[in-house]
Amino acid sequence: MKYASPFAARTGQVFIGLLLALLTSCGMPEEVEPPAQLLSKNELVSLLVQLHLLEARVESSRLAPDSARALFQQQKSEMLRKNNVSEKDSVLQRSYRFYAVNRKDMDEIYKVVIDSLERRAAKLNKTAQPTPQRP
Repeated sequence: MKYASPFAARTGQVFIGLLLALLTSCGMPEEVEPPAQLLSKNELVSLLVQLHLLEARVESSRLAPDSARALFQQQKSEMLRKNNVSEKDSVLQRSYRFYAVNRKDMDEIYKVVIDSLERRAAKLNKTAQPTPQRP
């Protein structure tokens, strides 16, 4: 292949090298050791459902962004405390990362989270609909 200048040839080689490096780094993740304290999938599902509901409540509060962020952090800390999950040692974050490495695990976890949230929404919509009155 002829290039107009040596710079163009070098740029093409660098691009191909970077592309090959990127493609080889996208392989399957290596087996990752579970952290010392690992939340079970069911525990993680429960916490994620609670976090998503909390986030929805805070977003619907129409607070200023700074106030909403502070409220979310305060409510999140309270929710984790009630569930006996320490924020200081980030068990939630480490467990989330561990399951995220294995995409299949995270897909299963979020399938349950979404199903739970959809059931709650359907239940709320069912109770919010007015019952038809008889003539």
